[in-house]
Amino acid sequence: MTQRSGLALAVLALAVEEPMHPYRMQQLIRERGKDRVVNVGQRSQLYKTIDRLVRDGLLTEQGVEREATRPERTVYTATDAGRRAATEWTVDMLVAPRPEFGEFTAALAYLPLITVTEALAALRARLAERRAARDHTRDQLADVSADVDRLHLVEEEYLLAQLETDVTFIEGLVDDLTSGALTWDRDTLLRSRD
Repeated sequence: MTQRSGLALAVLALAVEEPMHPYRMQQLIRERGKDRVVNVGQRSQLYKTIDRLVRDGLLTEQGVEREATRPERTVYTATDAGRRAATEWTVDMLVAPRPEFGEFTAALAYLPLITVTEALAALRARLAERRAARDHTRDQLADVSADVDRLHLVEEEYLLAQLETDVTFIEGLVDDLTSGALTWDRDTLLRSRD
């Protein structure tokens, strides 16, 4: 059974849409703004995912394209099993959340390794970035919402909701650290573990 992932789902969805080569898949993911929800930063990861989907019978090679000045490119299409898997994965991913192990959550778990001052500086920097990302996403949604069907924007709406939640949480944490409602002494905590 193929391990599902956001990238594998994106590849299958594109191959269901029409046969295409990996470079075009990566290009479309970026053009459509799906690179905010699917990591296509490294092409090698895309090729590994495609190889796995081919190995498991969800994708198949349809042929090879060659444009005048470009190298040969293998074109892939979804098999019937790939179409079914894409549908099943979409439903499963909507219904049953899997644990996500984010770096920010891990850093919060080990906050006592740094001082309150260091934590405040880091959290204020993160807060500034999250506010900027929230404002940018909000502006982008406002700019395109009249021209783009909402169906193609729901993941952006979700990202905006997450950003709003991040901003609210971090503001509260910064307030608690600033007021002293949350505090610790790193050296005392580290000595007590010895």
